[in-house]
Amino acid sequence: NAAMSLAPHLHLNPRDCANEIMEALQSTELGEVFMFDIAGPGFINLKFREGYLSGALGEMARDEGGRLGIPLTGNKQKIVVDFSSPNIAKEMHVGHLRSTIIGDTLSNLLTFMGHDVLRLNHVGDWGTQFGMLVEHLRDEFPEALDPQTSRDVDLGDLVTLYKAAKKRFDADEDFKVRAREGVVRLQAGNVEALSAWESLCAASRVEYQKIYDALDIRKLNERGESFYNPYLEGVITDLEAAGMAVESEGATAVFLEGFSGRDDKPLPLLVRKSDGGFNYATTDLAAIRHRVQLGADDGGEGADRVLYVTDAGQS
Repeated sequence: NAAMSLAPHLHLNPRDCANEIMEALQSTELGEVFMFDIAGPGFINLKFREGYLSGALGEMARDEGGRLGIPLTGNKQKIVVDFSSPNIAKEMHVGHLRSTIIGDTLSNLLTFMGHDVLRLNHVGDWGTQFGMLVEHLRDEFPEALDPQTSRDVDLGDLVTLYKAAKKRFDADEDFKVRAREGVVRLQAGNVEALSAWESLCAASRVEYQKIYDALDIRKLNERGESFYNPYLEGVITDLEAAGMAVESEGATAVFLEGFSGRDDKPLPLLVRKSDGGFNYATTDLAAIRHRVQLGADDGGEGADRVLYVTDAGQS
């Protein structure tokens, strides 16, 4: 029905406008595929030509490779598809499900086209909340802090465990201090803290895998936030070398042109906090760097394209 809206701008009767569109289309490759006619005040109807359909179906039937006549791409690329990305010790919600289903579908399609596809699951397995969880496990499941038994501990319902830890964090100042100190120990590689963290990750994977099995999700490689920890310092080094990272109130920040607050002052993208710690932005930049800038020889992916499948519910 494009002719209906175009006609007034071209000072034409809608049927005359439709006729001109139809004549133009008939002279293209579409004329070999469709028959055209005009209906009503200016609607253009398209109908497949029988010769085209029979030829296409015959070509599909004769394809012994099982590809239904669809050729492989002539421009093979290395493509990373980032999807699903649930959070450790939390339930997957409908946003994660949508991301999982759409991301897997895109991966299947790109693989069928002949691209080299890497499916990545960027799980939320690092951050300040793990100090809270580790300290809660220290009190309730001390065996989770022992490297010899941590992976065999039954933590029960992880959502219930998370809510219990959060309730203590909000109500108990002493526990809150312990949780913050626990984050520091975890990031420093403390054996007990890492054992408890690994116990949480292992229990979460069991629950996620049930959903992945039900959806027939395969070849999904886990690359959580923790995977990129060794690359965080390199992000800062690169940004400083490029003259983009500057000190701002004791922290390290990047100021990008066109991003300002309500007071029109430039908005900083913090990449290193004043206490020397890193944040999610640094991790995301490290992930991009690992996926695109670093080749296989440097331990990276060397991808030509990266697709991020993120549901609005995950923001």
